[in-house]
Amino acid sequence: MKDSEETEILPCPRRGRPRVRRIIAGTGESRCYKPCCLGENNEGISLKPEEIELIRLIDLEGLEQEEAAERLGVSRKTAWRDLQEARRKIADALVNGKGIEMAGCTKAAEGRCPKCQQ
Repeated sequence: MKDSEETEILPCPRRGRPRVRRIIAGTGESRCYKPCCLGENNEGISLKPEEIELIRLIDLEGLEQEEAAERLGVSRKTAWRDLQEARRKIADALVNGKGIEMAGCTKAAEGRCPKCQQ
């Protein structure tokens, strides 16, 4: 290699294995929650659709993690990791008075979200 030649190192876009596509049954009607006493505080957390589905299956319907993972089409370890992350985010929002937004809000796409309307 000559001194005048420069090598270009391209950054790796993502480390590890690619995310497995999750099977999600449906979405709820309400997609945003925030404390009413804070006014227009923009601080909040965002939950992914798969995190919401795991909370619904495990905490609301009472399924075991293995059953919920099977329904989503992922391994039990992946389901556990996503569930722990969702619970951490929800605890952070409740303890610190943050809003909770669900990624993939259907109301915003339909123009019915009061937060998104101008």
